[in-house]
Amino acid sequence: MNSKLILTVIALPLLAVAIALATTGVFTPPPIRGSFDVLPGAERIHLSRAVGPESLVFDPSGGGPYTGVADGRVLKWNGVDWVEFAVTSSQREKCSHPFNPAMEHICGRPLGLRFHPKTEDLYIADAYLGLQVVGPGGGMGSQLVTEVEGQPLRFTNDMDIDEEEDVIYFTDSSTVFHRREFMSSVLTMDMTGKLMKYDIPKKEVTVLLRGLAFANGVSLSKDRSFVLVAETTRCRIVRFWLQGPNAGKHDIFAELPGFPDNIRRNSEGEFWVALHSKTGVLTKWATSYSWFGRSLLKLPLTFKQLHYLLVGGKPHATAVKLSNEGKILQVLEDVEGKTLKFISEVEERHGKLWIASVLMPYIGIYTV
Repeated sequence: MNSKLILTVIALPLLAVAIALATTGVFTPPPIRGSFDVLPGAERIHLSRAVGPESLVFDPSGGGPYTGVADGRVLKWNGVDWVEFAVTSSQREKCSHPFNPAMEHICGRPLGLRFHPKTEDLYIADAYLGLQVVGPGGGMGSQLVTEVEGQPLRFTNDMDIDEEEDVIYFTDSSTVFHRREFMSSVLTMDMTGKLMKYDIPKKEVTVLLRGLAFANGVSLSKDRSFVLVAETTRCRIVRFWLQGPNAGKHDIFAELPGFPDNIRRNSEGEFWVALHSKTGVLTKWATSYSWFGRSLLKLPLTFKQLHYLLVGGKPHATAVKLSNEGKILQVLEDVEGKTLKFISEVEERHGKLWIASVLMPYIGIYTV
């Protein structure tokens, strides 16, 4: 019997015990020192027959927010209701169900959204259909990038735009797993994610960073000297230098107490990072030992059961504000998940935090 098989045989009963213990709160992520449990006071705007508003963006005129949802549409909030603004796939006849992961490759799954401040075009990172753009009036997205270096984009995730250079920085989370397999990407310690640059006028793509463990959110610094990328599995933010003596090099910008999703810069040049969940004992084991994570995947668990284990059995919300140097300035939470859960983005605008979630049927608004 080989060593891997022996480890699996040993691990399975231990995991069964872990599942039982999870219901007791043993694996609940620990509190973060100095955090403020204020997000239960957020208000919610519910979506109509839609779930998973993963990213939020306002147009250059202040309209919106706009958000991409699980059935492949981009919706716009008009102050009263959500209306359809754009789609990323023309095959809409089978896309009426609000949440159907098996159809995401057909219907599309818009994730990161950004408006170009000068052209007012909306750029969309669709997990399955690549980088797209739609005009100010909305409608059907036009494909810009579907493959890089002869390899199809498998999990296009987020982006930011440098309007001065007219380039887009964007991520592909994995060359192995699709979006609907994101837990497999995390649990197998997949490190095939990339950070790339798309030159809009030249229509050329350059790979800036490879070997990222679940490349996720992207944000450009206020002075455009560096770009940040969330490395979700490793619970950290990586900084890639664009200017200065370190141009072309990268370093660790911040270590975080959970799994970072999108990063959004505020008007002061600080960064809000949404954590999908904090890290507990079980998640640390799973992301430290690949055999343990792979063993978890072999268990006869549903998506919800496996996700429940990874988040420590307690849905919650955590938002972290970082300085321009990567120092943690503030942590806001909904520790018990009373109002917000599984947040994916925090957009600060005019004294309010607009908060998205990749899984829930609403967005949150918290007044700071």
